[in-house]
Amino acid sequence: MACRISVISRHISSPPLEHLDDLGVRVAPEVRSALSSGVGVVALESTIVSHGMPYPQNFHTAQEVESIVRANGAVPATIAILDGVPCIGLSLAELERLAKLGTMVSKTARRDIPYVIARRGNGATTVSATMFFASKAGIKVFVTGGIGGVHRQGESKLGKTPVAVVCAGVKSILDIPRTLEYLETQGVTVVSYSTDEFPAFFTPNSGCKAPCRADSVEECADIIEANTKLGLGSGILIGVPIPAEHAAAAKNVESAIQSALHEAESRGIAGNSVTPFLLKRVNELTGGDSLAANIQLVKNNALVGAKIATALTTRLSRFTKSS
Repeated sequence: MACRISVISRHISSPPLEHLDDLGVRVAPEVRSALSSGVGVVALESTIVSHGMPYPQNFHTAQEVESIVRANGAVPATIAILDGVPCIGLSLAELERLAKLGTMVSKTARRDIPYVIARRGNGATTVSATMFFASKAGIKVFVTGGIGGVHRQGESKLGKTPVAVVCAGVKSILDIPRTLEYLETQGVTVVSYSTDEFPAFFTPNSGCKAPCRADSVEECADIIEANTKLGLGSGILIGVPIPAEHAAAAKNVESAIQSALHEAESRGIAGNSVTPFLLKRVNELTGGDSLAANIQLVKNNALVGAKIATALTTRLSRFTKSS
């Protein structure tokens, strides 16, 4: 039976931003102002910009995602490392630079952060690295496309980073049941948004029942707040199914995935090169349907994530005024 959670709102304070200045992390003025004044902030990864699709489509999509966040009451904070400086929030020029550089930018997971900084390089942050910097800044909501599976890094960081990740579920190119089991062992709260079934990235259905269900952004905000108040120290995964009208045909996607997996194995593609190869190959095999679905699901996640961030800060503001 899906669990439901409701808690009384309590004030959750963000850490002072001076510690980030001391660490050499640059916080964009808009993001700094939002964090200081209690406006909702949504963290966004940058790997999807540099490695997710070609220029200029990646730049236009990134702009649209940031616009959706703003239109729903929150401030976007795209996270990346530029010339060795971790940046929480990018200017339009910086976003376009990242998009133009594309795959020349290092795909940067949490483990790679020291190396990229030491070499004064450019790094596009993955789920794990984005979560790390978001947590450091006190950003509690992070929007992405989908997380990796049991052989990736993103899901393991959910067990020790108190950030809510809003995504379209586990990428359907991976082992979803095993990933959900692994998340359970890591103490990660897994929630499906307005559905009992955990979504599978390109499609709304995975065949896996979600441990918990939330039917509104307010319920999601309650869960995030309860997690923070109790100091569990773990993250929350909120799976938002791609809207049905934008979902690629599940059968065609699954067929393309199996073909791409066999091709990757035969070519000896391994490590963090697997997912980019599979996504690219699946897009080719589906005639562009999977990329179109990817763009739509990220936009939908941004809309839901922004509303969750706004709901969280709204209730905290009300509590502060009444206390």
